[in-house]
Amino acid sequence: MSSSPGWSSARRPEVMDEVFTAAEIEAARVMFARPAEFLMGAAQIDQLPAPDLPEIAFAGRSNVGKSSLINGLVNRSGLARSSSEPGRTREVNFFVLDGRLRLVDLPGYGFARASRGETKRFQNLARDYLRGRPNLRRVFLLIDARHGLKPPDAEAMEAFDLAAVSYEVVLTKSDKIKPAQAEAERLRTEAAIAKRPAAFPRALAVSAVTAAGLELLRAEAARAAFD
Repeated sequence: MSSSPGWSSARRPEVMDEVFTAAEIEAARVMFARPAEFLMGAAQIDQLPAPDLPEIAFAGRSNVGKSSLINGLVNRSGLARSSSEPGRTREVNFFVLDGRLRLVDLPGYGFARASRGETKRFQNLARDYLRGRPNLRRVFLLIDARHGLKPPDAEAMEAFDLAAVSYEVVLTKSDKIKPAQAEAERLRTEAAIAKRPAAFPRALAVSAVTAAGLELLRAEAARAAFD
């Protein structure tokens, strides 16, 4: 797929410790301000939509704030439905942005209030999606900035590495801790993933509440999807 204007793979000057130009950040902002809508939820692998658009997926523990982050990225409070009960997302949910990009909300892992068999079923659905989706450009693995990487997250990264799926760690809820703590956790995370074969070398700290870091996450998603 050809690159979009503003997302060239040429060398870029650093902006806020990331390698994005102001034009790239603005192009991503404009794109994520375009209409976004819920497409469908797939409960089985044969229900997935045709792989005809690039996809960016979001994974993480059930209480990490995936829905809030997706809503924050597109600046729509009700697009992805969040729940006070962790583990309610049991399908692979697809959202279409501007008719050009799909955002994919994967079932959360950990804390799911379901039978063991049902939990295994929707977690296997997520694994099957990761292994067989040729248009998947990147997975953003969401980690609570207050707690850092935990054993279930390491298991998820093992699955991504095994499937050779490019993934990038995003530290959510960074507004809940001091900026210096968030930066220290970001650096610890980058060090922890440095030798993982499918991990993207950068980690981002964001907040869906204050919108901190969302402009960089939008630019990262746009580059991954269209470069």
